[in-house]
Amino acid sequence: MKSYESSAKTIEEAIDAGLTALGAAISDVDVQIIDEGSKGLFGLFGSRLAKVRLTLKEAEEDLLALTEDKPKAKPAREKAPKPAPKAEPKPEQKPAAKEEAKQEDAETPAETTELPKPVQRKPRQPKQPKEEGERPARQSKPKQPKADKESKPETKKPLPPKEPVKPIEKPVITMIPDDQVAADSAAGKAQAFLKELTHLMGVEVEVAVGNDQDGNVFVQMTGDTLGILIGRRGETLDALQYLTSLKVNRGQEGYTRVTLDTENYRAKREETLIRLANRMANHAVKTGRKVSIEPMNPYERRIIHSALQANEAVDTHSEGEEPNRHVVITLRK
Repeated sequence: MKSYESSAKTIEEAIDAGLTALGAAISDVDVQIIDEGSKGLFGLFGSRLAKVRLTLKEAEEDLLALTEDKPKAKPAREKAPKPAPKAEPKPEQKPAAKEEAKQEDAETPAETTELPKPVQRKPRQPKQPKEEGERPARQSKPKQPKADKESKPETKKPLPPKEPVKPIEKPVITMIPDDQVAADSAAGKAQAFLKELTHLMGVEVEVAVGNDQDGNVFVQMTGDTLGILIGRRGETLDALQYLTSLKVNRGQEGYTRVTLDTENYRAKREETLIRLANRMANHAVKTGRKVSIEPMNPYERRIIHSALQANEAVDTHSEGEEPNRHVVITLRK
């Protein structure tokens, strides 16, 4: 029998190294631990490796081949390892016994399995008529198939007419040359105030003024390429417009409306609000919920109301108090 000795830090590592060297599995060898090893002091001083001996096991087929083909080996002078116990070969079955078994099988007829008899059910007898005075059994009427309902087209009730919204009329503005602007007029006061205010802001712009047919003042400022006068969503422009309106109407009996614009911002803002109104209306129709738009000034809220006036699926109204008053879009019911 072939044996192999291996050493390593642990017993497991020594066994694995021996199995690798022999090319065998753990079930094919006998393991004998020669030395368990020692780690020593702090793993440095007096350490000793573990040592094992692996001996291959002889297969039964090899033993049978040795016993049948080869004569018994004479005892050698040198001490040999004890052989494993010989497995006795199974006695071969005689051919005569096989023939007798075949004859017995041929003589014995195959067992016939009897099939179970079919179960005979008794015919159902008709019920006898009940005696007088007994209540007859309730007979269930056959269910008649329901007639398919004719699919009628659903007719939607007409919605009530929407409240009319006054359309935004764009006034006809007549611009006034600078040399013809009167200093004491509303347009002259607005022009002088804005020139002084923009100069203090450090913005060099040209201020042109004009009037509509009702005498309201329209101011166009040009030269602000950075958008400083517009601000976030026109907040700075609206603030300048409010201050200019206070300056123009101070000490006057009537009220003169003042409108400021720069870089054609008002027209661009109006187009943006119309697109926003249509998009929010479509969102309200898809979700079936009301939609609230961000707070706006009265002029921009009127643009939203006017843009959705022709939309028959939604209604608009304003909620809240200034400056947080906003437009709400709801479905029509």
